[in-house]
Amino acid sequence: MRGTEMTHTAPVSGPIAYGLGRLWMRLFGWQVEGQVPEGGKFVLIGAPHTSNWDFPFTLATAAVLRLRMSWLAKDSAFKGLLGPVMRALGGIPINRSSPQGMVGQLVAQFNQSEQLVIAIAPSGTRKQTDYWKSGFYRIASAAQVPILCGYLDYRRKRAGVGLSFVPTGDVGRDMDRIREFYKEFQGKKPGLATRIRLADEDTPQPGG
Repeated sequence: MRGTEMTHTAPVSGPIAYGLGRLWMRLFGWQVEGQVPEGGKFVLIGAPHTSNWDFPFTLATAAVLRLRMSWLAKDSAFKGLLGPVMRALGGIPINRSSPQGMVGQLVAQFNQSEQLVIAIAPSGTRKQTDYWKSGFYRIASAAQVPILCGYLDYRRKRAGVGLSFVPTGDVGRDMDRIREFYKEFQGKKPGLATRIRLADEDTPQPGG
């Protein structure tokens, strides 16, 4: 797989972000675990996502791991003076009217970038829903980049990254690996956690 052939190092955050991240986690009594794999290109999934607090803890965790991640927003949010600021903070503009669709746009971003980490919360919301959205899997599968599993465990006050693999196209088997990884982690509001399953889990995905 192409994911095993990448040798360049992962993108890193600066020393100021690293220090602030460590300070934030220390103030709240949290520990950061794991190590970012080599490669530099990942679809980073964050789970469980049940609270607004997840965002600052995710930013702090990424800073401590020296991981510079990007996130998605509507292209209209990047217009005017705010655009450069949004991009500097890691924002990637998405044109929802593009014939490529979101997946096509992000696959193109991966193909054009030497290093790119796109963070996605598969639940798509802090509220409980029936399924995870499949965008993270379809992007990683089409771009043939690894999925990197990030977590926030409020029960043990631990955060970090762990499981990493390039999608095989066998969605059910790949999701079984993800379910096994996340089974021990608990969000801030456990009752709002979305079931770890894709609506189209039995449908083969492109790139497999």
